[in-house]
Formats: sequence, C-alpha cells, structure tokens
Amino acid sequence: MLYFIHQFSDISVIFNLFRYITFRSAGASITAFFLCLWFGPACIRWLKKLKAVTDQEREYVESIHHLYKEKKNTPMMGGVLIVGSVLASVLLWGNLTNRFVWLILFVMLWFSAVGFVDDWLKMREKNSHGLGSFTKLIGQVLMGLALGIYLYMDPSFSKYLYVPLLKTPVCYLGLLFIPFVILVLAGSSNALNLTDGLDGLAIGCTLFTATTFAVITYVTGHIGFANYLQISYMPQAGELTVFCAALAGASAGFLWFNSYPAEVFMGDTGSLSLGGSIGTIAVLVKKELLLVIVGGVFVWEAVSVILQVVSFKLTKKRIFLMSPFHHHLQRLGWPESKITTRLWIIAFILAIIGLGSLKVR
Repeated sequence: MLYFIHQFSDISVIFNLFRYITFRSAGASITAFFLCLWFGPACIRWLKKLKAVTDQEREYVESIHHLYKEKKNTPMMGGVLIVGSVLASVLLWGNLTNRFVWLILFVMLWFSAVGFVDDWLKMREKNSHGLGSFTKLIGQVLMGLALGIYLYMDPSFSKYLYVPLLKTPVCYLGLLFIPFVILVLAGSSNALNLTDGLDGLAIGCTLFTATTFAVITYVTGHIGFANYLQISYMPQAGELTVFCAALAGASAGFLWFNSYPAEVFMGDTGSLSLGGSIGTIAVLVKKELLLVIVGGVFVWEAVSVILQVVSFKLTKKRIFLMSPFHHHLQRLGWPESKITTRLWIIAFILAIIGLGSLKVR
C-alpha cells in the first residue's frame, strides 16, 4: 500500500524511498516485530480465555510427559499472531501489483487455515488427534497441486531444476514439476511442524531461514546481482524480500513470548503456515534444493522421524531413543534450553553456508 507513495516523489524526494525494496523490507520487518510485541499479550489472554491450552498429552511419548508438566496450561494456536502480523505488514509495505506477493499470502493463509482447524479440533476434543495426519496431508497436497499447476501453465516460469554450486540447471522437469512442487510444500510444512517441539526451537530456526531467504530473494530479483552471482534471474522475485523480512520480524516478535519458558506456542496454525510459506518461497526463486541446506535443522528433524519409522518396521529396532531428534536429546538428559540454543547455532551456520553457496559456482 505504502509502495504507491513514491508517485508523489515530485512533491518530496523522501517519498521516492518507498520505491525501493530494501527500504520497504526494513519497514515490513520492524512493523511485523512490533505488531507481535503489541498484540502478543492480548493474543495470549484471548487464547487462555478460549482454553486453547496444551493440556492434551500425546500418545507414544509418555516417557517425556514429566518434562512438560509446567507447560500444561500454556496456550497454543499462537500462530494466528505470526500470520496476522506478516499479513498486515506485507499489505502495508508490499507492492500489491506483484503476483508473487498475492501467491505467497494465499499459500500462507491456506496452510494456516489447515493448521487452525487442526488446533481447534484438538482444543474442542481435548486430545492430540486433531485433523489426523492423512487429512492434513490432503490439505498440503491440494495447495501444492494448485501452485504447481499455476506455475506450470505460466510459460515465463522456469521448470528447470537448479542445484547449489552449479551455474546451469541440471534437468528440465516438465510435468514432473507439479509433483515436485507438492513434495517441496508438503515436506517443508511437515518438517517445520515436527521441529516445533521445544520452546523457541522452530521459530528461532525460522528467523534464520527467513532472513537468509530475504537476501536470496533480493539478489534473485535484482538483475545486476543475479548476473554477477550467475544465478537464475526472476524479475518479480525481488518483492518477496518484503515478505521474508516481515516473516523474520514476526518470528523475532513471537520468539519474545515463545522463548523458554514459553508463554505461548504457535501450534499447527503457525508451523504449517511457516513451513508452507518457506517452501513456496524456495519454489518461486528456484532455490528448492538450497532450502535443504538453509533449513537443514528442519530437514534433519523430519529425516530422524523417517529413519526411526523405517528402522523399526524393518528391524524392530530404533535408531534414536525417540524422534524427532530433539526428543532424542531430551532422553539423553540434555536441558531443553541447551538443545534449542545449539540447534539455533547449527541453523545460523547453515544459513551462512547457504548464502556462501551463491558465490561458489
């Protein structure tokens, strides 16, 4: 909305600032951060009034229930605060004539709706079942299918697969591009959802990932930087920097309340929407495989679950004491705050590696 103020630059040169993505991205990040801080206490009180609290114990994890007794009355569904802050900030600072902006907002709202229904059912039924894994997967697949078909039908959008460290694309996906998009969106949303098990863990890693992709989207949408780095140039991708910056700001604001000991949890409302949004960003800027590096903590958490399930089905033996991996560390006796901090450090290092890979080709 504020983007259009640059049309009055003949009145004052200050208005010309709103033309620049960097200026508006900074504004979106700060706005989202302070919206979270401002509305956070009211949101927490509202969720407590709704009795949207984490008093449901999950099956098959009885061995760590004692670690979560103090969290029994902590409200969930805090993802509404993140989504609302990002949405308001992007609508305020983004260029609303850019189709990628509307695409990413629609994806975020879709995934947040799926997560909200899941959280609402858990709250209403007072158990940990919610929508069920298959139903949630259907919601994720439908969004991936819609996005995949839309981009496939767009002749200007590349269907090539790019690999980090290589200058040229590896192969043309063709029709396989559609299931590939489904895999990225479903995988990223589920991976972040699995990571959301400790205070501040998922949102802290999201902060690093969103900040990294803010840089990636900017250079991808800037023809000068794209040519210099020899990466694929996406003309409309630069505006996604505003979204990534808003997501980073909202993540920092939510972390204020979600850090140990957490006052609120994001729930599936937050984890599914954040994961789906990050996956969509990766697809739109053709950095799907780079997401595996930058979001390495999310990937490892998901892989640990897959390895555990496959190992038990094939050998009746478990690789980890418990999955996802952060629960394995808990069973080893690691304090929750230490697990979170060390995984944050790893997420930061992976973010630096991801950015460094843009130049190493």
